[in-house]
Amino acid sequence: MFDGASMPTEECYVWVVQFIRHNWRGLLSHLESLAWPDPSSVQVLVRDEDDDCFGLWMIYDGKLVEVPLPRTEREPFSASVTGVLSRTDRRVGEHP
Repeated sequence: MFDGASMPTEECYVWVVQFIRHNWRGLLSHLESLAWPDPSSVQVLVRDEDDDCFGLWMIYDGKLVEVPLPRTEREPFSASVTGVLSRTDRRVGEHP
C-alpha cells in the first residue's frame, strides 16, 4: 500500500509504504525506472524489519545507491533484500 501526502507541493512530496516480511523485492529498481522531474532530489528511506534504523538511498547516475551513514554498517542476511543495517555505537546488550 502506498499512501501519498494529501497536499503535495512542487518542493516536497512524500509517499509512505509498508511491506511485511522482506516482501519489497523490486521496489528500488521500480523507483529507479520512474521519470523523476529532479532525480538528484529523490531520497528513499528504507527500514527492513531487522534493521536498527532507516537507511538512506539516493539516485546517482540513474541508480538508487545507499548513502553511508555514520556509525552504521550493513551486513548480508539471506532473508533480507539488502542485508541488515546495524548501529555500531550501540552498547552491548542494548536493543532497539
